[in-house]
Amino acid sequence: MKRIFDYICDTLKLNEMKKIAIYTRVSTQEQTTKNQTLRLTAYAKEQGWEYTVYEETQSTRKTRPIKANLIKELRSGKYDGVLVYKLDRWARSSTELILEINELIKKGIDFYSYSENLDFTTATGKLHFNILSAFAEFERELIRERTIEGLRRAKAEGKRAGRPKGSKDSTPRKKDGYFFREQQKREQKQKILPQIINTENLTSQVA
Repeated sequence: MKRIFDYICDTLKLNEMKKIAIYTRVSTQEQTTKNQTLRLTAYAKEQGWEYTVYEETQSTRKTRPIKANLIKELRSGKYDGVLVYKLDRWARSSTELILEINELIKKGIDFYSYSENLDFTTATGKLHFNILSAFAEFERELIRERTIEGLRRAKAEGKRAGRPKGSKDSTPRKKDGYFFREQQKREQKQKILPQIINTENLTSQVA
């Protein structure tokens, strides 16, 4: 009976209209998302999906408010999947792409890329995702190795690691006599405190 019940539930789920979030993005205001939107909405209609379009028209390297809002809605379970024109429209780096798609897949959210003809719910799509993950890991390791090698070379050449000195670093901060200066501050406060108390008492008497 349980198998029959599960089969009925799965069949009903398949027959339900998928709710898809269509995400389009351009980098500057001079560009337009119309071409992306036209193709993606047409594709969604062909698949029989219910869709909502999210257009990112003013994005920078660090801020993409439309996408940030979409991710929150995806996490809340509002949509069954995401459709983008190309993978680079969703993420600016391979690391960002892998981390976010991996999170969505684990939550049972489908991810589709129109121009690359990628569906990460299929065996081919999963293979492609694993290849992307491997390249992203390879890229991170290369960057790490180059950074370590660069620091070693700089140290061998007698160079100082870190940022260069700025105007605020021209005057060295005093390190000696710290406890003595702090003691002077405390003694000064102790001298001033009785004067403040006396002044308050005189003011209250006059009043």
